Amino acid sequence: MSAAYQSHPALQLAASSTTEHRPLIITLFAVFVAATLGITVWAGRQTKSASDFYAGGRQFTAFQNGLAVSGDYMSAASFLGIAGAIALFGYDGFLYSIGFLVAWLVALLLVAEPLRNSGRYTMGDVLAYRMRQRPVRTASGVSTIIVSIFYLLAQMAGAGVLVSLLLGITSDAGKILIVALVGVLMIVYVTIGGMKGTTWVQMVKAVLLIAGALLMTFLVLLKFNFNISDLLGTAASKSGHGVAFLEPGLKYGATGTSKLDFLSLGIALVLGTAGLPHILIRFYTVPTAKAARKSVNWAIGIIGAFYLMTIALGFGAAALIGPDEIKAKNPAGNAAAPQLAEYLGGVGSTGGAVLLAVISAVAFATILAVVAGLTLASSSSFAHDIYANVIRKGKATEKEEMRAARWATVLIGAVAIALGAFARDMNVAGLVALAFAVAASANLPTILYSLFWKRFTTQGALWSIYGGLASSVFLVLFSPVVSGNPKTSMFKGVDFAWFPLENPGLISIPLGFLLGWIGSLLSKEEPDKGKYAELEVKSLTGVGAH
Repeated sequence: MSAAYQSHPALQLAASSTTEHRPLIITLFAVFVAATLGITVWAGRQTKSASDFYAGGRQFTAFQNGLAVSGDYMSAASFLGIAGAIALFGYDGFLYSIGFLVAWLVALLLVAEPLRNSGRYTMGDVLAYRMRQRPVRTASGVSTIIVSIFYLLAQMAGAGVLVSLLLGITSDAGKILIVALVGVLMIVYVTIGGMKGTTWVQMVKAVLLIAGALLMTFLVLLKFNFNISDLLGTAASKSGHGVAFLEPGLKYGATGTSKLDFLSLGIALVLGTAGLPHILIRFYTVPTAKAARKSVNWAIGIIGAFYLMTIALGFGAAALIGPDEIKAKNPAGNAAAPQLAEYLGGVGSTGGAVLLAVISAVAFATILAVVAGLTLASSSSFAHDIYANVIRKGKATEKEEMRAARWATVLIGAVAIALGAFARDMNVAGLVALAFAVAASANLPTILYSLFWKRFTTQGALWSIYGGLASSVFLVLFSPVVSGNPKTSMFKGVDFAWFPLENPGLISIPLGFLLGWIGSLLSKEEPDKGKYAELEVKSLTGVGAH
């Protein structure tokens, strides 16, 4: 236990209070998990066909899908990571909120409608329409799985922090066990419920998360008599940085490298959403392209309101708890929101224990909903693109395809558990930003070229996907995220980091676009202009869409 933690009487009281009220906290937490599991089982009984499993039978309305998209998007990064980043870095932490929100404009304007019109279940459907099926479906499947695993790491790290806080677990072995249990729950959600179960859990969770954030925002503002200036002033003085806490540059701006890191992060966040597999498959769950567009509009409104509330949560945690105490619980600040909940409910009181349990349970439901969506996206891509269309050459039955998806869920869950154990002390918002960079480098160039460039070829698609994927993952491996930082790196005690930026987007995203362009120009394959014309009509009008 750190000296800061031991020397702070309020935190000592919080620790004893949490111990005293632990049975109540665990009971409330278990009720939330059981309720979401019940929804999954109920929805699973209605999952009879591949369309039900992959796309929820395309029966969801624009509002329902908008709510589910919000639930899918407002992950542990949004709630735990951003609140922690703002509490520790002030203005620079809030940049995550801005980037995550602005990214939806790219998805709305360029991707949502054309993608819904052009495909059936996965991104590979769109690419395969006018190119050679087997190589592009394989590439699409590989990319989807790798992006999903990067995103899953963040959720696993968040779950480890939450449950450790509630159960009072401080040992590394205990935290690894928690990550494993989350992985097992995630596998159960997807194998039983498919897209229907996942969507209903995401909708319920979005409502709970907005309600929880709204309650905490109200209580934070109440502490400062609804004087936002007073809140920001107190946060700045308590941070130890003074006015600099409210200005750009505390995390990104001290050096030339950190300024480049900020630019890299911004590009990755803004362009990444339109290439995220678990977001892309949500556009297939609505009956029409118009509903897909409307669902994105709903999502922008819901997500925008939530990110405004992260200002109060992050600066509230900085003002009421302070950075030293936040870091004492978790070096990356991931525990700031639950700590704030306990403080607002009353440290040492039943109210504090209840609010801590409810907010933590909502955050945990958030994690479960997001990991279910991610696992579904990657297992769907494996089963539909790689197994059914590459291995079985289009001869697999629906039953065989769904069985392959369920087995893929188990394997992807196992990989996420193994890697999540190493990522438990990293800031979850930063981890998610890596997934955004990989998605924007490998998936986005290929999707945009396929939809809007008639000269694009199979070779261009393969160069773009594999080149963007390889460059982004390679640069992450040799960045300070993986080694070199004794507190927050994935592998502590070793240093093989030579790439100075924490996010590779600045290099790998332009490279993904460039490789797609060069690969197409150098290709000997003549693009099928008739197929492109068909895809263009289909993507823009919806004629012939599934």
